[in-house]
Formats: sequence, C-alpha cells, structure tokens
Amino acid sequence: MSKFVDRPSPEPVGGGEESVWQYPRPPRLERTTARIEVVLGEATIARTSDAWRVLETSHPPNYYLPRTAFVAGSIAPSGGASFCEFKGRASYWTLIGGDVEVPDAAWSYEQPSTAFASITGHLAVYAGRVDACFVDGERVIPQPGGFYGGWITAAIKGPFKGVDGSRGW
Repeated sequence: MSKFVDRPSPEPVGGGEESVWQYPRPPRLERTTARIEVVLGEATIARTSDAWRVLETSHPPNYYLPRTAFVAGSIAPSGGASFCEFKGRASYWTLIGGDVEVPDAAWSYEQPSTAFASITGHLAVYAGRVDACFVDGERVIPQPGGFYGGWITAAIKGPFKGVDGSRGW
C-alpha cells in the first residue's frame, strides 16, 4: 500500500526552491531563459535558452523547446496522439541522435488551447526516454511513472504525481 492515501504532505522548501504543490491547477505557462539541453545517442540534439515551462499542481515542470532548438534531422513525426484537458490534442515525435531513434520521445501541441498558444509547435521531451536532459547544466531526473514528462531538478520539491498511489491526486 502507498504511503499517500488521499493528499500527500508537501516536502519543505528552502530559499530558491519551488514546491509542485504551490503550482496552479489549471496549469500556468511561463517563459524561461534557463539553458535547456537534450542528449541522445551521445549527441546533443537540442539546446536553447528560449523555452517555456508548464507548471501544474503535483507535477515537476514540463519544458517546451522551439523546433529551431533541435539539430536538423533529430525530430520526425511519430503518428501518436493524446489529449490534455487544458492544452488540447498532443502529437508525438521520434527523436534521433547518433545511431539511436526513440519513437514517442517528445510531444507537441500544434493547435493548443488559447491559454497555451505560445507553445504552438514547441516540443516537450520525456527525460526518461533520452540519454540525458539538462537545465542550466544540471542533469534532470524524469518524473516518475513514465506517463508524465516533468523534469525534476534539485530546486523542485514534491512529492510528484506518478509515484505509486498518486493516481487520485
């Protein structure tokens, strides 16, 4: 049985830290100038300091990178789709780096809801499906559970949706 039955107790936060339990629902979109990097097949396939992050209660941030951040030939449509009640219909992407191809390793919203229009055509990457993702040089930890795509850094405190017992959060 999970240690979280109903609502988990947020981890304490210190200076410069953020609690995912202080993030809003519905989620908020905010620009970030943090240096974002994605590595696959021992190659850096994306790099930018012009991204967006989505902040939602109980989730570590999702980072959305402009297509121009990806090296030529490193992205290809996968054909998959899903639906988010806040952002709309998501399309999935294969990421390619070195000799490695990973289907459905990224997603985008080609026609998102009005509140998320700024991320039109930007790609978010599942950190757990590539070699590594970095925020300002810090290697991120993928959000638990495999379904969600949040990136955990030392400054982000949980507990995070995706752990055992979090389905009802």
